[in-house]
Amino acid sequence: MEKRAVNPWKWQDNFSFSQAVELKAATRTLLCAGQASISEQGQPLHKDDMEAQLNLTLRNIEIVINTGGYDWTDVVRLTIYTTDFDKLFQHYGLLAAKLEDTNPKPIINLIGVNRLVFPELLVEIEATAMK
Repeated sequence: MEKRAVNPWKWQDNFSFSQAVELKAATRTLLCAGQASISEQGQPLHKDDMEAQLNLTLRNIEIVINTGGYDWTDVVRLTIYTTDFDKLFQHYGLLAAKLEDTNPKPIINLIGVNRLVFPELLVEIEATAMK
């Protein structure tokens, strides 16, 4: 599969994402449900701690995509839902580090919500990976 970034500007580079990604000859797609700071038993963890929640959310995404035979370099789209933009931006570097070797950077949509499925959750992330 070939991937090509479509970025008419440069500002998005500061946030580790692309405005658009063109895909050619993709043969497999993994659509990952929203992942959050949830234990293996399905319990929310790390109430009021955005850093810990984001770390576990990213780990859960990685487990799902790895189980499907993908890695972070295959991720082409992320949708991030948060109840607190300010807290999320304080720890955005955790996400940027996961995407460091991804080229082009995935498309990222960031959406503010009143609450997530469990009220103690601060962030949830959906991922799409392609090969």
